[in-house]
Amino acid sequence: MLEASNNSELAPIPNKRYFTIGEVSELCEVKPHVLRYWEQEFPSLSPLKRRGNRRYYQRQDVILIRQIRSLLYDQGFTIGGARQRLGGETVKEEATQIRQIINQTVSELEDVLSMLKA
Repeated sequence: MLEASNNSELAPIPNKRYFTIGEVSELCEVKPHVLRYWEQEFPSLSPLKRRGNRRYYQRQDVILIRQIRSLLYDQGFTIGGARQRLGGETVKEEATQIRQIINQTVSELEDVLSMLKA
């Protein structure tokens, strides 16, 4: 999703567990009020909130913000289009995981059936 050309323009993500909104703002070249707005528009973007309602973003949040930024600013998607694009990928991943679980369950049930027949 995030193209190599976009990665070279943005600073590398430091090896930290949590980032403040100011740090994420600098890493993603997006103003803090935009990040707060995106939290409302993209349900998958939900940083931890601690004392005084301070936001702490994790590495996956920063990666997601960079993907959103790429969709909106570089690829020209609208907020709704970007939300749909990101949601579609999540649905595909979940469907794949569900298929794997179903296949594993079927295999286990077949094993149980063969043991019962023996």
